[in-house]
Amino acid sequence: MRIRHFWPLSARPGRISGSGSAADGGQGPERDERADGPVGASAAARTATILSGLVVLLLLAAPGDAHRLTTPAAFLRIPVDGLVGILLVVMAPARARRIVALLVGAVLGLLCILKIVSVGFSYFLDRPFEPMADGPFLAAGLDYLRQSAGDATANAALAAAVMLALVVLAGMAVSFRRIAMIVARRRPAAAGAVSVLAAAGLLAAAAGVQVVPGVPVASRDAYDLVRQTQAGVQDKQTFAAQIATDAFGHTRGADLLSALRGKDVVIAFVESYGRVALDEPDLAVPTSALLDDAAGRLRASGYTSRSGWLTSPTTSGGSWLAQATLLSGLWINNQQRYQAFLDSDRFTLPSAFGRAGWRTAALMPATTEPWPEGKARYGYDRLYARPDLGYQGPAYGYSVVPDQYTLSTFQQRERAARDRAPVMAAIPLISSHSPWKPLPELRSWDDVGDGTAFTIPAPAADDGARAAYRDAIAYSLRTLVSYVETYAGDDLVLVFLGDHQPGPEVIGEDTNRDVPITILAHDGAVMDRTAAWGWQDGLRPGPSAPVWRMDTFRDRFLTAFGPAEHR
Repeated sequence: MRIRHFWPLSARPGRISGSGSAADGGQGPERDERADGPVGASAAARTATILSGLVVLLLLAAPGDAHRLTTPAAFLRIPVDGLVGILLVVMAPARARRIVALLVGAVLGLLCILKIVSVGFSYFLDRPFEPMADGPFLAAGLDYLRQSAGDATANAALAAAVMLALVVLAGMAVSFRRIAMIVARRRPAAAGAVSVLAAAGLLAAAAGVQVVPGVPVASRDAYDLVRQTQAGVQDKQTFAAQIATDAFGHTRGADLLSALRGKDVVIAFVESYGRVALDEPDLAVPTSALLDDAAGRLRASGYTSRSGWLTSPTTSGGSWLAQATLLSGLWINNQQRYQAFLDSDRFTLPSAFGRAGWRTAALMPATTEPWPEGKARYGYDRLYARPDLGYQGPAYGYSVVPDQYTLSTFQQRERAARDRAPVMAAIPLISSHSPWKPLPELRSWDDVGDGTAFTIPAPAADDGARAAYRDAIAYSLRTLVSYVETYAGDDLVLVFLGDHQPGPEVIGEDTNRDVPITILAHDGAVMDRTAAWGWQDGLRPGPSAPVWRMDTFRDRFLTAFGPAEHR
């Protein structure tokens, strides 16, 4: 006789208890012990549940601003995304809930990865990450690691970032699934509580409630991402209109820059030369002394200089945004705007000089690959990327090429020839790029040659990032002044400025984006054209010097040095 065993449904492991009711659609409360174990069945299960809850709560509630992470109250937030996700799982058919929970958890994991990246952007660049446009910043960061710390370090950092992303993605998917399934088994009471919390979060979001200034109580990363995307679309349209509006775009060459006829004009961008270098006492005292001493020597030789402040569109990084802003007269504060500028026919300062009869050049020691946009968009006749400079000396960290070599190459290849047209050049000086060491020594200009005369100094005592930054800025400024004293003559007009403030290791949480700018010339008539600017005499601006947005410089410059009737 064959005996069949009938087990009560409630006792069968891994099955649904009960036959369901009209209230739950006939499915009954699900209890998937095969995946999660019986609720409350063991200390291990309870611990796993608690840990899962903490993972979900902390990742979803964490603020996306690095400067808020040290404030515990900033984590007191309602995770709206997670609550809405749980409701989606609860409302799903019982047999599909596990899959829905995993999918929702994976989406939340992706949002958390974007948040982590955004935390990094807020720390280094003082702005959130824009997924649709900021890929070049990630590539630039990896390139910085390769050049400053080597391939091994860069590859290790990349591997660690990928591993972290996978851990966050998997951890959020598994943790969210566990929490969501527990709530689903306790319908309708648990679902009601989640609904109340979600509603409270949405009301808090609508009201803009904040416990910590700048951190909304409602954490809604998905909604914020959608709004950010919408804002990006709107900004693209706004920026297109700005590109099309150009007072100088169709100006004849004869009506451009007539007050600078016969002058060589150099615009030098000093990497990371920010306001902090002239405001913070430990940095400002030696830097100010250097500039004041140099201004006195140059004044005795017949040079006049004036200085002011510009507000950069970026901080800590993104030098190309600052350079494009100054030269185009457009506020280019993100990669989307930069790409739109490259795709446009916007009139730039180099284009203006070229139209007016100058030979235009750019010396780009940080550019290692072909850059066709230099000619096509900026209007340079000659572009010197790093390989074109012919540097044969030792590599100085990320910057590789000493500023003195870059300026010497410019002198020998562009200014030394006789019977030439006047030249306008844009020259980024990158010896002051982080990590600011090792640092070249200023040599006799006759010894520069192909760079082999340069040597790497013996490592000095590590006095910290601020001291290294101070010394690097001093080297770049001293090199510029030495170039003027050695080669300038009566026919050089030099504009030098910072591209952006240095990184947080120097400025901390300071959000000021001002950079110094100076114009210097031997011809008094040239400097008279800048009197209306209100800039202060000397090589450094004081606290009360005018502050302009960087995008206003192009039009002011073209106006000041155009024909008198156009001023």
